[in-house]
Amino acid sequence: MEIALYQPDIAGNAGTIARLCACLGLRLTIIEPAGFLWDDSRLRRAGMDYMDIAAMRRSASWAAFLEETAGQRKILLTTKAAQPYPSFSFQFDDVIVLGRESSGAPEAVHRVVDARITIPMQQQARSINVALACAMVTGEALRQTQGFPV
Repeated sequence: MEIALYQPDIAGNAGTIARLCACLGLRLTIIEPAGFLWDDSRLRRAGMDYMDIAAMRRSASWAAFLEETAGQRKILLTTKAAQPYPSFSFQFDDVIVLGRESSGAPEAVHRVVDARITIPMQQQARSINVALACAMVTGEALRQTQGFPV
């Protein structure tokens, strides 16, 4: 399983997700351009010493990412989906894609992903922090696929 951040805006969120991935043995892909520099101190502060063990890569663009992950399902976590994530059937090699904190994923991403899932929320709520949303959905995906580290 892999996590991909589409053009993330906030270094601290990316660092937190990198730490999550390091702890769970997942790869994290940052799809450029990001709203911060790769050596941003906020990225390292949030990721702490886990940044050294995190399996991370950068994709130069959405098109490059699609080439690099050919053959893997891309599952977009979005507020613009109807399917709740707990009822989705995850597979062990899925790539969970999360959009920008400021604007989500553009329509071009929505059109080419294999599935779109959402976290059920109160109607008046807009969205959950991307790092928290990532942790919730990743936990369910790993539970379903028995993919937690032993």
